[in-house]
Amino acid sequence: MNGTKAMDTTDAADGADGGDGGEGEDAGRMRTGDGRRPRRGRRVLIASVAAAAVLGGGALVLLAPWDGREAPPPAPGPAALARGAVTTGVPAALPDLAALIGDRETHLRAHPRDGVSWAVLGAAYVEQGRRTADAANWPKAEQALRTSLKTGPGRNPQALEGLAALAVARRDFPAAKKWGESAVKAAPKRWTAHAVLVDAYTGLGDGKGAGRALDKVLELRPGAPAAGALAAGVYWDRGWREDAAARISDAAASAGTPAERAAYLEQAGRLAFERGDREEALRFFQEALRTDPDQRAAQAGQGRALAALGRTTEALSAYQAALAKRPSPPYAMELGELYESLGLGQAARVEYDLLRERARDAEEAGANEALTLGRLEADHGDPAEAVRLLRVEWGRQPGTAVADALGWALHRTGEDEEALEFATIATDGDKGGGVRSALHVFHRGVIERALERTGPARRHLREALTLNPYFSPLRVPEAKRLLAELGEPPVEGPPG
Repeated sequence: MNGTKAMDTTDAADGADGGDGGEGEDAGRMRTGDGRRPRRGRRVLIASVAAAAVLGGGALVLLAPWDGREAPPPAPGPAALARGAVTTGVPAALPDLAALIGDRETHLRAHPRDGVSWAVLGAAYVEQGRRTADAANWPKAEQALRTSLKTGPGRNPQALEGLAALAVARRDFPAAKKWGESAVKAAPKRWTAHAVLVDAYTGLGDGKGAGRALDKVLELRPGAPAAGALAAGVYWDRGWREDAAARISDAAASAGTPAERAAYLEQAGRLAFERGDREEALRFFQEALRTDPDQRAAQAGQGRALAALGRTTEALSAYQAALAKRPSPPYAMELGELYESLGLGQAARVEYDLLRERARDAEEAGANEALTLGRLEADHGDPAEAVRLLRVEWGRQPGTAVADALGWALHRTGEDEEALEFATIATDGDKGGGVRSALHVFHRGVIERALERTGPARRHLREALTLNPYFSPLRVPEAKRLLAELGEPPVEGPPG
């Protein structure tokens, strides 16, 4: 799940006085009961036209007839659009975010005690960092949000939500829980405070907490596209694939801006790919890119779908283009594994080395990359190091993804009995692993085979290929090979 933005426009707006659009009480009295100006006003307008014709030296000025209606307000500029997005929990366009950041930075140089603007600036840094995978945004966001806590209003839920969203982006879910719960305590009716807690509880493996937070979001913000997208993620984690697909489809159809619609189309593409529908996933990703060319997550998804369709040259180009603009470590690992599946080991190692470098940079900026690095070391580096990293991660935030990664790392070091315990947590709905992930189920099947549990191994390997026959360019051929080695279950005759 993408991180939830943290503020609310009604609370965050500075300088808005809720006025009447420039017409005072006297102007209001000059209208008739049906909203039209009196006839005297029309005669004045006509006289003005005549005077203009005489005084203007023959240059006739034509005025449009007054129809009694106000002129439409001017369209909001890029900074206002981005502010409306980051303060109401929806994705924002990158050019608009840049405009908002520049606008608030300029404003704050002149008004350094404006706590609300510090909160808006911090939220914009978080969203920009999330969209670009640039961890350099995290320290700036933290500084802005903590300054808002010092200079803003006493309860300041905007800054608290911003710090929670920043913690989610950094994969620091205990901190996200702390800040999110503080935001809810400060403003229980702000739906965005509950929304960020959905991500925090999910990262901590607290499915019930995530469900309660989602219920509150849907109560406070029924029918909102952002709430629907959030529900789609929770439903997917519970294994409710059809409900998740319906929710995200509705969210994309009713999104208010191109950036918001593109984000939901990208999410719909991910869900379609996880169901094994390569063609539908590719359509969603392509439409997301047409809607917002800066939607690099969709571009990486396009590479994923094209690789599954056997269009490897196009897939490599899509991954490379996505990484050029959004150097996200998981995309680098996907590209490396695609190279490896094509027999291009040297190119794969280059991507893995770049991944390590980017992860180190992110950690220096306060991010937590233990899960990504653990996955990388388990399959393409030092499995013992992976176990060390992931044990610490499990102790801090025991989510489903961490359980799967730790189980797999333990298998890679030969500790299969303990590995199966974690693989079961990651795949058993009763233990919290409700998400039906083909990769998680594949890992469990391989571990069971190593333990000579032939029946369960066969069942889970087959289930992985049923859930998504294209889940990994490296692991799908391995799953098929292992199934062939296991053969069909023996046919038992009737009892004697």
